[in-house]
Amino acid sequence: MITEITKANFEAEVVTSDKPVLIDFWAEWCGPCRVIAPAIDSIASEREDIKVCKVNVDAEQELCVKFEIDSIPTLIILKNGEIAGKLIGLNSKTIIESFINKTI
Repeated sequence: MITEITKANFEAEVVTSDKPVLIDFWAEWCGPCRVIAPAIDSIASEREDIKVCKVNVDAEQELCVKFEIDSIPTLIILKNGEIAGKLIGLNSKTIIESFINKTI
C-alpha cells in the first residue's frame, strides 16, 4: 500500500513511523515519474520492512523545500524522521531495491 503524504499527515505517517519510509516525490505531468510508478507500486506490495509513500510536488511545495527537491522523480528514505538516503532520477526497480537495501 502506498500512502499519499501531505503537510497535514507528514508527522503521523512519516516521522512517527516504526519502519523506514521510502518517499517518492513525483508529479502527474512527469514522464519519468510515470515510468518508475510500477516499480514503486511493486516494491510497496512486496516489502513489509518499509513504508512506501508519495508526495505530489505540485500540491506539497513546502515538503519539497524541506527536503531540497530540485528534480523529480526523487526517492528519499527516512529513518526516525531523518534522511538516510536520496536517489534522484529515472532508475530501474533493481537499482531502487539496491538503494533501499543499502540505506535501511
